Amino acid sequence: MTTSEQEAETATLDLSDVDHRVGKPIGGGQLHDPCSGSDIRRWVMAMDNPNPIHWDENFAKESKFGGLIAPQSIAVGLDYGHGAAPACVGHIPNSHLIFGGEEWWFYGTPVRPGDKLFQDRRFHDYKVADTKFAGPTMFSRGDTTHKNQHGALVARERSTAIRYLAAEANKRGMYDNQIGATKKWTNDELLEVEKLRHEWLMSNRLGVSPRFDEVDVGDKLHRRVIGPHSVASFTTEYRAFLFNIWGTFGWVAPEGIKDPWVYQDPGWTEGFGFDEEGAFIDPRKRDGLYVGPSRGHIDAEKAGEVGMARAYGYGATMGAWCTDYLANWAGHDGMVRHTKADFRGPAFEGDVTYFDAEIVDKKAESDWGVPLVQIKLKLTSQDGTTLVTCTAEVELPL
Repeated sequence: MTTSEQEAETATLDLSDVDHRVGKPIGGGQLHDPCSGSDIRRWVMAMDNPNPIHWDENFAKESKFGGLIAPQSIAVGLDYGHGAAPACVGHIPNSHLIFGGEEWWFYGTPVRPGDKLFQDRRFHDYKVADTKFAGPTMFSRGDTTHKNQHGALVARERSTAIRYLAAEANKRGMYDNQIGATKKWTNDELLEVEKLRHEWLMSNRLGVSPRFDEVDVGDKLHRRVIGPHSVASFTTEYRAFLFNIWGTFGWVAPEGIKDPWVYQDPGWTEGFGFDEEGAFIDPRKRDGLYVGPSRGHIDAEKAGEVGMARAYGYGATMGAWCTDYLANWAGHDGMVRHTKADFRGPAFEGDVTYFDAEIVDKKAESDWGVPLVQIKLKLTSQDGTTLVTCTAEVELPL
């Protein structure tokens, strides 16, 4: 028996608190306050989405919307726990979590300043596989339905969480051997990145929608770039999720469920848990970044304790990037209807992320009752490493 086979045998996930929760509704956090214009602006700043319809009051007033409108991606920003709550259910001792992917369905109800979203959550299912990254690894899925204060359906999300033993991932050090040292960008390289970013943001700044008959299979969308990523950018992203602001949410539980999962400890490895009692006095003790499971995103030493080589980005952010990119191309008269994104690896500190997309199919008649184009999108780092693969259906006007 090889050493790796012996290690795989000795590392096991304790799922005794998981199985009886499959298929059941769960609770979680509910934001107290409605979405404000500043919340929308904070979100698009963090997602590096300079579409003026989301932040420029004068531009937005002259548009068909008559005022600011939130990007479709904000649904996850107005949720508790980055949308991963229904996929992180059950106590697994000494575990950690990273995002594995997201699937979204959007129903055409926009979010505006003054709107408030409410969530229904359900733990869908899970499977366990042996991975090079951490040995025995759980891939769990959970569903969230987002409705506004009028009961109108805004979006549905199915999130995939990857739960694993932090010590096992740390021992294997997969990313230590793969990503190399933090890239040092030359001034010329940074100027080229900024040039590409500017060209993308100007490519459809006015929000003009391409017509269904004007696009063809094989057409490529304008390339986008985000980065270089940094501790500052990761912190900005995290702080745009409103549940991280002190006192913004309260706990809610589903009715009629025995032992509902609401805010129990999912088994975070030592040094990554919350201090729920201490947070009543010092709310920093459960905000996730100073204390909690997200601290590895901005702390290279803590990142190493959960199998990451250095500070790294958020899965929910990558999902939002995909939605924003596609929605900006679709313009004011189009919209993203569906995305399915698989997260292959994180965006590490010092890297940049490139977006490349192509139309692969067209449907004049669809199950949505509207014309759709299907788009394949890939996010890669500067060295060609795949971070995300995404398939999406985007509505365009006739």
